[in-house]
Amino acid sequence: MSTTCKKRLIRDFKRLKSDPPGGISGSPLPDNIMLWNAVIFGPGDTPFEDGTFKLLLTFDESYPNKPPTVKFLSRMFHPNVYANGELCLDILQNRWSPTYDVAAILTSIQSLLHDPNPNSPANAEAAQLYRENMKEYVRRVKATVEESWLDPEEVAALGEGSSSGSTGDASSTDGDATMNDGAPVSSHLTNPPAERVVVG
Repeated sequence: MSTTCKKRLIRDFKRLKSDPPGGISGSPLPDNIMLWNAVIFGPGDTPFEDGTFKLLLTFDESYPNKPPTVKFLSRMFHPNVYANGELCLDILQNRWSPTYDVAAILTSIQSLLHDPNPNSPANAEAAQLYRENMKEYVRRVKATVEESWLDPEEVAALGEGSSSGSTGDASSTDGDATMNDGAPVSSHLTNPPAERVVVG
Protein backbone atom coordinates (compact mmCIF):
# COMPACT_ATOMS: atom_id res chain seq x y z
CA MET A 1 0.00 0.00 0.00
CA SER A 2 1.33 3.42 -0.90
CA THR A 3 2.22 5.71 1.97
CA THR A 4 0.29 8.58 0.36
CA CYS A 5 -2.90 6.53 0.15
CA LYS A 6 -2.62 5.24 3.72
CA LYS A 7 -1.90 8.68 5.17
CA ARG A 8 -4.83 10.18 3.30
CA LEU A 9 -7.26 7.48 4.45
CA ILE A 10 -6.12 7.93 8.06
CA ARG A 11 -6.66 11.67 7.69
CA ASP A 12 -10.12 11.09 6.19
CA PHE A 13 -11.05 8.82 9.10
CA LYS A 14 -9.81 11.32 11.70
CA ARG A 15 -11.85 14.06 10.07
CA LEU A 16 -14.99 11.89 10.05
CA LYS A 17 -14.52 11.16 13.76
CA SER A 18 -13.71 14.72 14.83
CA ASP A 19 -16.18 16.60 12.62
CA PRO A 20 -18.78 14.15 11.30
CA PRO A 21 -21.34 15.55 8.86
CA GLY A 22 -24.91 15.03 10.07
CA GLY A 23 -26.62 11.83 9.05
CA ILE A 24 -23.57 9.87 7.88
CA SER A 25 -21.14 7.46 9.48
CA GLY A 26 -18.14 5.57 8.16
CA SER A 27 -15.03 3.68 9.19
CA PRO A 28 -12.45 1.31 7.72
CA LEU A 29 -12.46 -2.38 8.55
CA PRO A 30 -10.25 -3.11 11.57
CA ASP A 31 -7.87 -5.21 9.47
CA ASN A 32 -8.05 -3.38 6.11
CA ILE A 33 -7.97 0.40 5.74
CA MET A 34 -8.76 0.02 2.02
CA LEU A 35 -12.30 -1.21 2.74
CA TRP A 36 -14.76 1.07 4.51
CA ASN A 37 -18.25 0.48 5.79
CA ALA A 38 -20.57 3.46 5.84
CA VAL A 39 -24.15 4.31 6.68
CA ILE A 40 -26.23 7.14 5.30
CA PHE A 41 -29.41 7.96 7.19
CA GLY A 42 -32.26 8.91 4.89
CA PRO A 43 -32.65 12.69 4.70
CA GLY A 44 -35.72 14.17 6.38
CA ASP A 45 -38.63 15.34 4.24
CA THR A 46 -37.78 12.78 1.54
CA PRO A 47 -39.18 9.30 0.86
CA PHE A 48 -35.86 7.95 2.24
CA GLU A 49 -36.48 9.47 5.70
CA ASP A 50 -35.78 7.04 8.58
CA GLY A 51 -33.81 4.69 6.32
CA THR A 52 -30.44 3.31 7.43
CA PHE A 53 -28.62 2.62 4.17
CA LYS A 54 -25.36 0.69 4.28
CA LEU A 55 -22.54 1.17 1.77
CA LEU A 56 -19.13 -0.30 1.01
CA LEU A 57 -16.25 1.91 -0.19
CA THR A 58 -13.31 0.14 -1.83
CA PHE A 59 -10.10 2.11 -2.28
CA ASP A 60 -6.97 1.26 -4.23
CA GLU A 61 -3.46 2.65 -4.02
CA SER A 62 -4.17 5.44 -6.50
CA TYR A 63 -6.49 7.20 -4.00
CA PRO A 64 -6.90 10.20 -3.74
CA ASN A 65 -5.98 10.63 -7.41
CA LYS A 66 -8.66 8.09 -8.32
CA PRO A 67 -12.07 7.76 -6.59
CA PRO A 68 -13.05 4.68 -4.61
CA THR A 69 -15.64 2.23 -5.85
CA VAL A 70 -18.80 2.90 -3.87
CA LYS A 71 -21.68 0.47 -3.64
CA PHE A 72 -24.88 0.34 -1.60
CA LEU A 73 -25.17 -2.90 0.35
CA SER A 74 -28.75 -2.04 1.23
CA ARG A 75 -31.29 -2.56 -1.52
CA MET A 76 -32.15 0.77 -3.12
CA PHE A 77 -34.88 2.08 -5.41
CA HIS A 78 -33.45 5.31 -6.77
CA PRO A 79 -33.03 6.76 -10.28
CA ASN A 80 -29.24 6.99 -9.88
CA VAL A 81 -28.51 3.61 -8.25
CA TYR A 82 -27.96 0.48 -10.36
CA ALA A 83 -29.51 -2.87 -9.39
CA ASN A 84 -26.11 -4.04 -8.08
CA GLY A 85 -25.88 -1.04 -5.72
CA GLU A 86 -23.36 1.00 -7.72
CA LEU A 87 -24.05 4.70 -8.22
CA CYS A 88 -24.30 7.00 -11.18
CA LEU A 89 -22.68 10.05 -9.57
CA ASP A 90 -20.42 12.46 -11.41
CA ILE A 91 -17.90 12.98 -8.59
CA LEU A 92 -17.22 9.24 -8.58
CA GLN A 93 -16.57 9.31 -12.31
CA ASN A 94 -15.61 12.15 -14.65
CA ARG A 95 -15.79 14.97 -12.09
CA TRP A 96 -13.60 13.41 -9.42
CA SER A 97 -11.02 15.63 -7.73
CA PRO A 98 -8.30 14.60 -5.25
CA THR A 99 -9.65 17.30 -2.94
CA TYR A 100 -12.71 15.12 -2.22
CA ASP A 101 -12.47 12.98 0.88
CA VAL A 102 -14.70 10.30 2.38
CA ALA A 103 -16.90 12.88 4.11
CA ALA A 104 -17.43 14.71 0.80
CA ILE A 105 -18.27 11.46 -0.99
CA LEU A 106 -20.86 10.41 1.59
CA THR A 107 -22.35 13.90 1.77
CA SER A 108 -22.73 13.94 -2.03
CA ILE A 109 -24.51 10.58 -1.94
CA GLN A 110 -26.78 11.87 0.82
CA SER A 111 -27.60 14.87 -1.39
CA LEU A 112 -28.40 12.50 -4.25
CA LEU A 113 -31.03 10.84 -2.05
CA HIS A 114 -32.52 14.28 -1.47
CA ASP A 115 -32.34 15.38 -5.12
CA PRO A 116 -32.29 12.51 -7.63
CA ASN A 117 -31.30 13.21 -11.23
CA PRO A 118 -33.81 11.33 -13.42
CA ASN A 119 -32.10 12.67 -16.55
CA SER A 120 -29.05 10.47 -15.89
CA PRO A 121 -30.75 7.25 -14.82
CA ALA A 122 -29.09 4.08 -13.58
CA ASN A 123 -32.54 2.66 -12.83
CA ALA A 124 -34.90 3.50 -15.69
CA GLU A 125 -38.01 2.34 -13.84
CA ALA A 126 -37.25 4.49 -10.79
CA ALA A 127 -36.51 7.48 -13.02
CA GLN A 128 -39.78 7.07 -14.92
CA LEU A 129 -41.83 6.75 -11.74
CA TYR A 130 -40.05 9.75 -10.23
CA ARG A 131 -41.10 11.84 -13.23
CA GLU A 132 -44.56 10.41 -13.89
CA ASN A 133 -45.97 8.67 -10.80
CA MET A 134 -44.57 10.10 -7.58
CA LYS A 135 -47.04 8.19 -5.40
CA GLU A 136 -45.79 4.82 -6.69
CA TYR A 137 -42.17 5.99 -6.53
CA VAL A 138 -42.60 6.93 -2.86
CA ARG A 139 -44.26 3.57 -2.13
CA ARG A 140 -41.34 1.66 -3.68
CA VAL A 141 -38.75 3.77 -1.83
CA LYS A 142 -40.52 3.31 1.52
CA ALA A 143 -40.33 -0.46 1.02
CA THR A 144 -36.53 -0.17 0.81
CA VAL A 145 -36.54 2.07 3.89
CA GLU A 146 -38.25 -0.71 5.88
CA GLU A 147 -35.79 -3.29 4.51
CA SER A 148 -32.88 -1.08 5.58
CA TRP A 149 -33.76 -1.69 9.23
CA LEU A 150 -33.23 -5.44 8.88
CA ASP A 151 -30.04 -7.44 9.23
CA PRO A 152 -28.55 -8.59 5.91
CA GLU A 153 -29.57 -12.19 6.64
CA GLU A 154 -33.20 -11.14 7.09
CA VAL A 155 -33.13 -9.19 3.81
CA ALA A 156 -31.65 -12.20 2.01
CA ALA A 157 -34.44 -14.38 3.40
CA LEU A 158 -37.02 -11.91 2.10
CA GLY A 159 -35.33 -11.96 -1.29
CA GLU A 160 -35.56 -15.75 -1.54
CA GLY A 161 -39.34 -15.51 -1.37
CA SER A 162 -39.54 -12.76 -4.00
CA SER A 163 -39.98 -13.19 -7.73
CA SER A 164 -38.72 -9.70 -8.63
CA GLY A 165 -35.97 -9.40 -11.20
CA SER A 166 -33.66 -7.62 -8.78
CA THR A 167 -33.59 -10.44 -6.21
CA GLY A 168 -30.38 -11.96 -7.51
CA ASP A 169 -28.48 -8.71 -7.31
CA ALA A 170 -29.80 -7.90 -3.87
CA SER A 171 -28.99 -11.35 -2.50
CA SER A 172 -25.43 -11.26 -3.77
CA THR A 173 -24.99 -7.73 -2.47
CA ASP A 174 -26.31 -8.68 0.95
CA GLY A 175 -23.76 -11.48 1.06
CA ASP A 176 -21.03 -8.84 0.97
CA ALA A 177 -22.60 -7.11 3.94
CA THR A 178 -21.02 -9.49 6.46
CA MET A 179 -17.52 -8.49 5.30
CA ASN A 180 -14.23 -10.35 5.82
CA ASP A 181 -14.55 -11.10 9.50
CA GLY A 182 -18.11 -12.41 9.31
CA ALA A 183 -19.46 -9.58 11.44
CA PRO A 184 -22.39 -7.52 10.19
CA VAL A 185 -21.68 -4.15 8.62
CA SER A 186 -23.23 -2.30 11.55
CA SER A 187 -20.66 -3.73 13.97
CA HIS A 188 -17.87 -1.82 12.21
CA LEU A 189 -19.51 1.60 12.27
CA THR A 190 -17.97 4.51 14.06
CA ASN A 191 -21.33 5.95 15.13
CA PRO A 192 -24.11 3.46 15.82
CA PRO A 193 -27.67 4.27 14.68
CA ALA A 194 -28.58 5.34 18.21
CA GLU A 195 -26.57 8.52 17.61
CA ARG A 196 -28.41 9.24 14.41
CA VAL A 197 -28.77 12.83 13.28
CA VAL A 198 -31.79 13.50 11.10
CA VAL A 199 -30.92 15.74 8.19
CA GLY A 200 -33.67 18.12 7.14
